[in-house]
Order: sequence, then C-alpha cells, then structure tokens
Amino acid sequence: MNELSHFDGQGQAHMVDVGAKAETDRVAIATGSIRMLPTTLQLIVKGNTIKGDVLGIARIAAIQASKRTSELIPLCHPINLTKVSVEFEVDDKNSTIQCIVTAKCTAKTGVEMEALTSISIALLTIYDMCKAADKGMVIGEIKLLEKQGGKSGHWIA
Repeated sequence: MNELSHFDGQGQAHMVDVGAKAETDRVAIATGSIRMLPTTLQLIVKGNTIKGDVLGIARIAAIQASKRTSELIPLCHPINLTKVSVEFEVDDKNSTIQCIVTAKCTAKTGVEMEALTSISIALLTIYDMCKAADKGMVIGEIKLLEKQGGKSGHWIA
C-alpha cells in the first residue's frame, strides 16, 4: 500500500504540496445509485412530485457541490473545473436511478473528489425531494469509475 499523502512523518494531517507538479488535463468519472419504491420512481419519472423536477434540481445540486468540494473536504485543494456533466439512468426493473458524473479540469491535482462529492449530493438531493413519499430509499455504490491525467496516469475500475 502506498503511503497516505495527507500525513507528514509525524502522523499529522497536512495539505499535500502540489506546487512543483505540472498542470495536466484531468478527468474523473464517478457513479452512484439510489433505490426506491416503484411508486416513488414513477413520481420522479412523470414529474409528479410536489417539489418539482427532481432530476433537474439534483443535476444543479451536483454541479454546485462539485464547485464547493474544497470547502467540504478539509484537505482537498480548490481547483478550477472546466466541465461537470451529470447524467441519470432510470432502471424501472430494479426501481433505481443511477447517477454518472464526469468532472474535468486542468490542474496540478486530480478531480476525483469533485466527481464523488457531486454524486453524493445528487443522490442526497433526490432523497430529500422524495422522502415524504419514501423514507426507505437506499443510496449506494458510490465509486470512482475512471480517472485520467497526472502522474499516476489513466486508471479504470
């Protein structure tokens, strides 16, 4: 296992020094899902929720969250995102919605945390908007699918 980069030789947490690293184009793709009652899924798909367009609002929340990641994750560097796309795939058979986020930047550090934060907030927004109809929704399988750029290169799950 590689050393944990957010700890110094004495075991104290610190922000990693990326000053000497070259800026490279970076991409991270993450995914996660939310499972719900079939009736809840139909409310979302048909747009019949009291609060409005659930997936549209979840998309905006995800993009907003990606831009605020360094404020939420203490040792995360602020980066200038160049693109964040948020897609939803509805699975009627399993009564789930999968969210896929692609985050891009040109920076000295990766964009994985922005993609993962974005997924988390999108799914939490869906839960928040639909909890009156279904408190038993389950959020899960939040994970990084792929990353590109930087010293470690291209990685695929």
